[in-house]
Amino acid sequence: MQAVARRFLFSGLAFWIAFVALGLYFILPLKQKLRFGIDLVGGTYITLEVQTDKAVESELIETMQSMPARLKAARQPVPTAKTLEKNEIVLTFDSPASAQAAANFLKTEMSRSRSYEFATDNAIVTMKLMSHRIEQIKQEAVRGNIEVLRSRLDALSVAEIHIAAQGEKHIIVELPDVSDPQQAKAMIGKAAKLEFKLVEKVGDTPEDILYELDGILPRDKEILPSKGEGREKGYYLVQKYSDITGSSLREASAGLGGKTGVEAVVKFKFNADGAQKFHALTSKNIGKRLAVVLDGVIVTAPQINSAISGEGEISGVRSAAEAHETALLLKSGAFVAPVTFEEERQIGPSLGAESIRQGVLSCLVGLALLFIFSAFYYRVAGLLAFIALIYNLLLILVGMAWIKATLTLPGIAGMVLTVGMAIDASILIYERIREELAHGVTLKKAVNDGFSDAMEVILDANITTFIVGVVLYKFGTGPIQGFAVTMMLGIISTLITGLFFLKSLFNFVIDAFHVQKMKI
Repeated sequence: MQAVARRFLFSGLAFWIAFVALGLYFILPLKQKLRFGIDLVGGTYITLEVQTDKAVESELIETMQSMPARLKAARQPVPTAKTLEKNEIVLTFDSPASAQAAANFLKTEMSRSRSYEFATDNAIVTMKLMSHRIEQIKQEAVRGNIEVLRSRLDALSVAEIHIAAQGEKHIIVELPDVSDPQQAKAMIGKAAKLEFKLVEKVGDTPEDILYELDGILPRDKEILPSKGEGREKGYYLVQKYSDITGSSLREASAGLGGKTGVEAVVKFKFNADGAQKFHALTSKNIGKRLAVVLDGVIVTAPQINSAISGEGEISGVRSAAEAHETALLLKSGAFVAPVTFEEERQIGPSLGAESIRQGVLSCLVGLALLFIFSAFYYRVAGLLAFIALIYNLLLILVGMAWIKATLTLPGIAGMVLTVGMAIDASILIYERIREELAHGVTLKKAVNDGFSDAMEVILDANITTFIVGVVLYKFGTGPIQGFAVTMMLGIISTLITGLFFLKSLFNFVIDAFHVQKMKI
């Protein structure tokens, strides 16, 4: 017995058993390590609509805001006014000659992108986005919002969600086994658009401000509400468009600060470009109030006492939790375009529990049938092949936990399919061993030659199937991707099990028990 144990410790079989045992140690209990899809554990299914027209408007605003600096740097006439009307940028110059000169320069400079059409009418230059660029912006808005959603929900530790585009402007979000779906929905629904704007007038109501403007609101101004208390409560007249936004932030975090030093605040730092713009804005407007606008609401409007360069803080948040949430939103970035909730469905876990039960049952039935077939047809060799199947399934579970893949109902189907494919590899090997034994070679040599000769056929069959799995994962959606991941892991596991573990198991049995003959 000691000799058998010694042979085991120094055999290749010991390595493969230790390998899977170590993997199981790290993934047990399975429920805490494996991620389950929404079809197994229930959750929330949300359909969002992306306001792609707003993305087009944002593109126009960004271009319009950059026009004066671009023209000034090239020593061209600078517009006296700039507005956005019906998705067209309208630049007004002091004379028709200035307008024509600026239009000629902009046409030449922006000709490579071929994004805008230019028209000149006296002292006015109109810029209109071309249709192909509009479609491109809308597609980029959907893709950009998907990336922002991933960043936000990952920060919430919402494990392995499925986010995918549906149609031209819809996004599907699946939140499996989410402990607080309302918090996730709150994060999803906020645009997190941060802007810094100078305050021009303050009033208790919008009508108070309009009264001072003789009832006419300039086209480049807007009135925004404040969520502040006391002196900061009310409505503010600010510029409609801002040069400094959250896109210039380098980092954001929750902390303590404010007037007392112990208030919950959001601390932020600008990148180099943002720091330069912020310093220029604050240095030229000392004594004025600067509104910090988040999603169209002024959270605070402190007075500028000195020039500020690279960092600052946002006060006016109600709690440390709100400061933490705001910081997460700012770090994840603002939506390229706002989203609205079109549909929400709650999926209960009862169907998932039944699916898991049926999936496990199907695996057990498949294993039982394969055990009967293997033991009847291949005798002892069949028992070894069955042990390899159990090892194969354990290796798949270790692999899924390691790569943090999500187990879905189609994924369970992929595991059942893997069981059938794994026994096919064993059959190819055994038939080759049979042929070698028929030629009168020893059992040891027949086993080594059988595994070596069958390797090429097994690799060919599994590599082609693996390529199909890659295609399914690349172009499929959630359920199909779940099936593809399990199938690809199963193929890798089958190759390891069939070509290495099973061979080590055979050699150990032959060497440890001095087996000279085996009926296959």
